[in-house]
Amino acid sequence: MKYSIAIHGGAGTILRSNMTPKKEIAYTAALQNALAAGSQILAKGGSALTAVQAAVVDMEDCPLFNAGCGSVFNKEGQHEMDAAIMCGKSLASGGVAAVQNVKNPIVLSRLIMEQSPHILLCGAGAKMFAQQQQLPLMSNDYFDTQQRLQQWQKIKHSSKIQLDHSDNAEEENKDDNKPESANENHKMGTVGAVACDVNGNIAAATSTGGMTNKLAGRVGDSPLIGIGNYANNATCAVSCTGKGEVFMQYLVAYDLACLMAYKGMSLQAACSYLVHQKLPQGTGGLIAVNAQGEIALPFNSKGMYRAWKVRQEDGIVAEGIGIFKED
Repeated sequence: MKYSIAIHGGAGTILRSNMTPKKEIAYTAALQNALAAGSQILAKGGSALTAVQAAVVDMEDCPLFNAGCGSVFNKEGQHEMDAAIMCGKSLASGGVAAVQNVKNPIVLSRLIMEQSPHILLCGAGAKMFAQQQQLPLMSNDYFDTQQRLQQWQKIKHSSKIQLDHSDNAEEENKDDNKPESANENHKMGTVGAVACDVNGNIAAATSTGGMTNKLAGRVGDSPLIGIGNYANNATCAVSCTGKGEVFMQYLVAYDLACLMAYKGMSLQAACSYLVHQKLPQGTGGLIAVNAQGEIALPFNSKGMYRAWKVRQEDGIVAEGIGIFKED
């Protein structure tokens, strides 16, 4: 029985010097839990699609990550979330953008894929569909965490926007007079999972709370098929994390698939070229898998929360967890 799964919990300026032992233990445990949620499904012969959904649900339910519970605050002090899921076998996909109150946006994304004639729903319409599907809706304060509130309170009266996972000291010392594009110390936060099941089918899922102090209605790359999330058995499944607007400009997820389909590049070579040569440094990273079960987890930021597990036909298992570049 052969299967693979990889997950991420966001990329950015994640420095060992700023990581307390307690915090590192907490993030490591959270990654282990999400990896187990997905890999257990694969080990029982379940589909890659169900596995990536389960892994992302686990991270949405964990307040450490900027998705679901723990999502950042927008300019209005609300939580607007984006998510997407895609099946590599059928190319079926579903996504949700700028939705509020939905406990698990990735579950809503799959229902949009399977129970509606559409791929992407946003805002009030997405919430209405969630109600029709009898999904749990939570009050705004369910998504609050003290860390996210502090991040927002520091910048809510400015024009700054801030991504997740960075050095707070550097972030606080940014020049208010510089345009946002000139500030290098962004925080990047998204969660995602990719998997290859025992039948050689692959899938990808991505979920995020977006950026602290973002304008209401802002949509990032995560719910956009071919940009922050993509899966096709012929090439790869990919979930991105980083500076959403840059990933949108570079059409990152589909560009990776194109490098494999049209240039004949391997998964590893295509990922390396895209992340380390084509994208601006400090942009973020991605996780990817192909139908042969090979995985890649490249990033060009200072760190990325990530975990993976690969089981070969002979029963040999390779797995690991990483946070920093040297891991």
